[in-house]
Amino acid sequence: MTAPKDPTRRLRSQAWFGGDDKDSFIHRSWMKNQGYPNDAFDGRPVIGICNTWSELTPCNGHFRDLAEAVKRGVLEAGGFPVEFPAMSLGESNLRPTAMLFRNLASMDVEESIRANPIDGVVLLTGCDKTTPALLMGAASVDLPTIVLSGGPMLNGNYRGKPIGSGTDVWKFSEDVRAGRMTPADFKLAESCMSRSTGHCMTMGTASTMASMVEALGVTLPGNAAIPAVDARRKLQAQMTGRRIVAMVHEDLKLSQILTRQAFENAIMVNGAIGGSTNAVVHLLAIAGRIGVDLTLADWDRLGRDIPCLLNLMPSGQYLMEDFYYAGGLPVIIRELLGSLHGEALTVTGVSLAANVADAENFNPDVIHPLAAPFKDDGGIAVLKGNLSPRGAIIKPSAATPALMQHRGRAVVFNSIEHYKARIDSPELDIDASCVMVLQNCGPKGYPGMAEVGNMGLPKKLLEQGVRDMVRISDARMSGTAFGTVVLHVAPEAAMGGPLALVRDGDMIDLDVAARRLHLDVSDEELARRRAAWRAPEPAMRGGYQSMYIQHVLQADQGVDLDFLVGCRGSAVPRESH
Repeated sequence: MTAPKDPTRRLRSQAWFGGDDKDSFIHRSWMKNQGYPNDAFDGRPVIGICNTWSELTPCNGHFRDLAEAVKRGVLEAGGFPVEFPAMSLGESNLRPTAMLFRNLASMDVEESIRANPIDGVVLLTGCDKTTPALLMGAASVDLPTIVLSGGPMLNGNYRGKPIGSGTDVWKFSEDVRAGRMTPADFKLAESCMSRSTGHCMTMGTASTMASMVEALGVTLPGNAAIPAVDARRKLQAQMTGRRIVAMVHEDLKLSQILTRQAFENAIMVNGAIGGSTNAVVHLLAIAGRIGVDLTLADWDRLGRDIPCLLNLMPSGQYLMEDFYYAGGLPVIIRELLGSLHGEALTVTGVSLAANVADAENFNPDVIHPLAAPFKDDGGIAVLKGNLSPRGAIIKPSAATPALMQHRGRAVVFNSIEHYKARIDSPELDIDASCVMVLQNCGPKGYPGMAEVGNMGLPKKLLEQGVRDMVRISDARMSGTAFGTVVLHVAPEAAMGGPLALVRDGDMIDLDVAARRLHLDVSDEELARRRAAWRAPEPAMRGGYQSMYIQHVLQADQGVDLDFLVGCRGSAVPRESH
């Protein structure tokens, strides 16, 4: 229900449209060239629809239709909808990595919202980085804001068996290299995997972040799992349009919803769904924008005892379509209410607990009850030691249990090019007990901290049947990926962190239960190596990449740009003419 209009309250957009002077004439007159009537500017809420549609971002290719459904809802509730674009970050096409441009897109969103006559915002998000980028930008402005995700693709199906985006790509690729799958079959699987509009239907970063914004309370209930092509996704869009108008009348801003309680809820929900490791850097960055002091220690403390309830790839066997039919994220949230801050306020105007009061589990094989979880370890484990003084992370639910405590000889790759040149060489001195180490792929080193941490295994070991090894890097990995992969090592190698000092043959100890990552090299030897270390040359000089390298924060701080942290508000005191 739309809240009644307060006749004594002047909305923000009226600073543009509500006067009788030259400047108001300009603002109204030029808008009228699109056919808007006089009463569009009568003080009703102006709702910005921030759209990340792009044909180069396949996950978001259906957003034009979603935007129209949002507009219907806004108009029904008495608002004035205006659609505007934002840089679209397509994980599948952008090089060197979409993560390099997350902060740039957030700047685009922040400045577009603040500079325009907007009272409330709907963020249309889908592909991995679009969700955090748009929410980061909006958080730095702090207007009434609601998120609408685009929804996952339908289940993939290859020769009668379900396959998942990303997750099965990694499996098929290794099978081709091992001689277990033909190149022709590999190519055939392409069309079988991506067979409808929408983002990854595994619990990759897109589905994880759609779940995170629902757990944070900045979407309507059920947002995370509705398939992109399901009619109920458009219904969700229309109801989102209605609700944002009410939020403007209620003056319900992001800062009232994105509280510490909300972030703690999201961290625990991430554990229960076996969510992407990328959620760590994204939630840290969003929290930094809204002014919540969130740290890696919070991730470990809150996620340590949360089991994985969701049997979904890459941790399990099902896909997002099945998750929706089973009841979706509200079921997970209801199961966790004993641990969550159920009283946390959401965009619905009521608490998180109230939103999920009627949630029902229709398939306990997909969504396991808390009393009988799918896996005991669901959260993100944060590792400390002389190899990662500021922290590194691992996703236990996607790792091999036998490798969670491991000691092995390091095989070091000093760049992604070095890795590609060496990995399939018959002369590479490596066996299944070794620890693969990748350097210079962090925020500054790549740049952008690409998803290359889940390094493919050596061909000669794949041919022997080896399917997992301990891998360590300052990079990220796709949320669709799996394996015993230690990521986000901070400080990164390109800054001269200890990871840069690892050499072939060094012994490394991993103990996930003890949260320990240790390089078995004396302090004296490390000091000698550090004295000889030289920073790698940057991949590009000048332009955005140069600015990024100079100002990007480390993984434990969310990989935001240092000058973007914080909320700058919505005030624009000066006119344009």
